Amino acid sequence: MLDSMIHDQLDRLHQHMADQPFAVLTGAGISTPSGIPDYRDNQGVRRGRQPMMYQEFLSAPESRRRYWARAMLGWPRVRQAQPNVAHDTLASLQGTRQISGLITQNVDTLHDQAGSHDVIELHGSLHRVLCLDCGRRSERDSIQRLMETQNPYLAGVDAVQAPDGDTLLDPAFEARFQVPHCPHCAGERMKPDVVFFGENVAQATAAKAMTVVEQAAGLLVVGSSLMAYSAFRLCRAVVDQGKPLIAINLGKTRADEILDLKIEGACEQLLPLLAERLTS
Repeated sequence: MLDSMIHDQLDRLHQHMADQPFAVLTGAGISTPSGIPDYRDNQGVRRGRQPMMYQEFLSAPESRRRYWARAMLGWPRVRQAQPNVAHDTLASLQGTRQISGLITQNVDTLHDQAGSHDVIELHGSLHRVLCLDCGRRSERDSIQRLMETQNPYLAGVDAVQAPDGDTLLDPAFEARFQVPHCPHCAGERMKPDVVFFGENVAQATAAKAMTVVEQAAGLLVVGSSLMAYSAFRLCRAVVDQGKPLIAINLGKTRADEILDLKIEGACEQLLPLLAERLTS
């Protein structure tokens, strides 16, 4: 049961969005109800261990072995994840042109699966694999089948799921792992087509996201702590343009001091209520 304050805040959000559509920026909080863990707690503090950095992945074959061994076990859960009502609601609002664009920090493609279109993936997608030697991409499912064939000893091994398809795997299982080679050039440097920590968002992607924000009447942030600068800079741009910046998020965000309104609640509960107001 939602309290009266949240209902009042939803009414204020509806007033902002009723006349002109906002862009929407989503983070991990929208996908946790689908079973995909997030990186940070409600205080914006990173959970667990430090994720693998881009330079570490590039420079050390043993780091790539460690990454892919853990990722092979983590992929099935990401692959099987289904959009939840929050994803479905945003797809419906986009279909009726009540939001002007959708930007996500997530790499799970759940917005696409829900029926959203032209989704800007700031940090890429786990559903693709990029060869750093020849530049060609492969479907993750095909690389997964290759790894499972080459590493049958991991069949049935249980590992705790971590964010972005990672797992907490005992290092004893990593030493024997056969890293996948590119099916196009046989190169040894394959990486998921995502932006690693320490890696920059592609300039074209960042520019496209900024254009969406600049053309919108405001920005609604859903389920993000905004600790990544690639997302926070979009919020700063909205504020600099004198347009409203509003968040639906459980816990602290990097933009708390510049938000016009913050609704602390679960997005899978609040977005359908917002949609009811916008479509009534």
